[in-house]
Amino acid sequence: MASLGSISMKTRRVLLGFCCFALLSVVDLVSSSSSKFDELFQASWANDHFVYEGDEVLKMKLDYNSGAGFQSKSKYMYGKVTVQIKLVEGDSAGTVTAFYMSSDGPTHNEFDFEFLGNTTGEPYSIQTNLYINGVGNREQRLKLWFDPTTDFHAYSILWTPRKVLFLVDETPIREHSNQEDKGIPFPKDQPMGVYSSIWNADDWATQGGRVKTDWSHAPFVASYTGFEIDSCVVPATVAAADYSKQCSSSNEKKYWWDEPTIGELSIHQSHQLIWVRANHMFYDYCTDTARFPVAPLECQHHQHRH
Repeated sequence: MASLGSISMKTRRVLLGFCCFALLSVVDLVSSSSSKFDELFQASWANDHFVYEGDEVLKMKLDYNSGAGFQSKSKYMYGKVTVQIKLVEGDSAGTVTAFYMSSDGPTHNEFDFEFLGNTTGEPYSIQTNLYINGVGNREQRLKLWFDPTTDFHAYSILWTPRKVLFLVDETPIREHSNQEDKGIPFPKDQPMGVYSSIWNADDWATQGGRVKTDWSHAPFVASYTGFEIDSCVVPATVAAADYSKQCSSSNEKKYWWDEPTIGELSIHQSHQLIWVRANHMFYDYCTDTARFPVAPLECQHHQHRH
């Protein structure tokens, strides 16, 4: 569905001239403390569109010539990734800033935050999406309850063997649970990189593509700080059959994401998620009967169709 930008972030990376890097790592676990950008990430394209402010803040800019993107130096299984972003100020119509995790290959998995720009004074939209075994079309869209352009806010993806959570300033905005017992695939066997990019998508990003990018306002700048990855690093030398074993708890090592209670929402968080869905969500693929006359299988167990 083109108006929802359903092409995967992985495909966009390829289209934008993304190059993959085979990188080795020798650590099993990355500290959850905030890190400097170059400890965890590297530019993946348009390095001349990066601006570094001291050790803490990275700015990526989009102009008529190019956007920009960065990627993690390692691939990961499970855990939590967070980055604090201050989105493009003013008239950001037509622009998209993305923060996401993705594996490689034709049956890749992917967890997306996409921030869709708007005309001055109009609220930003967040689109989240999941690709599982190469299949996406799981978009949800919501309006934020604050202005994301005036300050940094934390955007997090929590991935455990039981669920994927999307969080904004630790408020859950989306929960995708493991329903393998009902025959529904769940991402659990492919290590994923962490990525971010900014680019022009005025064919679909703002009001279905009706509002185009005004290049007189360029460059469009997204700012980043607070880079955190608390996850299991999967070295490039590990065989695919051993990915899950590499990052699962055993007698020798314990990983926090294997604790059954990790990722379970507290009563307060459950109420927050209900509040977000009731007051800020304006699109959910599960309730789009025109697009899906038969509800997707994972929607049939916990969603009401409208």
